[in-house]
Amino acid sequence: SAGGTRASVVLKSGLQVDLRVVAQASYGAALCYFTGSKAHNIAIRRIGQKRGLKINEYGVFRDGERVAGEDEDSVYKSVGLPFIAPELREDRGEIEAARGGRLPKLVELADLRGDLHAHTQATDGHDSLRDMAMAAKAMGLEYLAVTEHSRHLAVARGLDPLRLARQCDEIDQLNPELDGITLLKGIEVDILEDGNLDLPDEVLGRLDLVIGAVHSQFHLSRARQTERILRAMDHPHFSVLAHPFGRLIDKREPYDVDMLRIIRHARQRGCFLELNAHPERLDLLDTYCQMAKEEGVRISVNSDAHSVFDFANLRYGIGQARRGWLEKDDVLNTRSLASLRRLLEPTL
Repeated sequence: SAGGTRASVVLKSGLQVDLRVVAQASYGAALCYFTGSKAHNIAIRRIGQKRGLKINEYGVFRDGERVAGEDEDSVYKSVGLPFIAPELREDRGEIEAARGGRLPKLVELADLRGDLHAHTQATDGHDSLRDMAMAAKAMGLEYLAVTEHSRHLAVARGLDPLRLARQCDEIDQLNPELDGITLLKGIEVDILEDGNLDLPDEVLGRLDLVIGAVHSQFHLSRARQTERILRAMDHPHFSVLAHPFGRLIDKREPYDVDMLRIIRHARQRGCFLELNAHPERLDLLDTYCQMAKEEGVRISVNSDAHSVFDFANLRYGIGQARRGWLEKDDVLNTRSLASLRRLLEPTL
């Protein structure tokens, strides 16, 4: 569809994109209107009404005269509020936080110093250890955890203890040759149905970090799925829970778990949750990122890279983190390598 100031197009991916043309004087008001949720916009308009203002996508008006709207900051100033970042415009406490001077300083892509979830051609990735390290360095990262699948995920040619040991040796041999990037030894180990991990503790103990993941039995009851994950987190070398809901957007629904219990158990155990940045996952959900923040549990924003090109996915993860109110300190992999190593030390 098309008109004088608007058009709608459908991309090859199936995504519809709506285009709008507005006058320069209305640009900020239009941005506020179209990037804010309906609930946020209604709340802002109600505040404006109490001040004798009319707010819409064309501007902020008093008695028919435009008094603001050329930029977003002017719209919020007109109702006595500081600028509210687009990612927070959901009417989930951001207006009250703005009034109280408690808006978060949201994490940015440049804050990331490493990536804790990546695969190579040793399993279902496409590139070598060295190539993945160089691609991560080109993204400005200082460290990269290599976390292949474990043996239970046969479709991905998961590693058994012997192959994992060989890869650890390869990483130890390669690291002295790398400049400006450090490879960490890890594994994305399957969480089995009974809550055990797919590899024994004596094998996992050699690693810098262990990411636990559910890759099977997605249809367990809420109680059984939750208990399965809680038992896995109790393993002494468990570091991070990967893609905590297991969803694939438009392909697989999330499995049913009690996320508040999992978050609180992570706090008790001293382990972490992943925000998987792959665009088919974007898992953890933004609302649970906010819950984790409130409970004092840090989130690892990871690319789940399977090729040298996939580190670009980190920007999607940061977008999701920002919607979840996360600040730099709330994200595990914004830390230096030395600080990260201390946080990853087993607590049991």
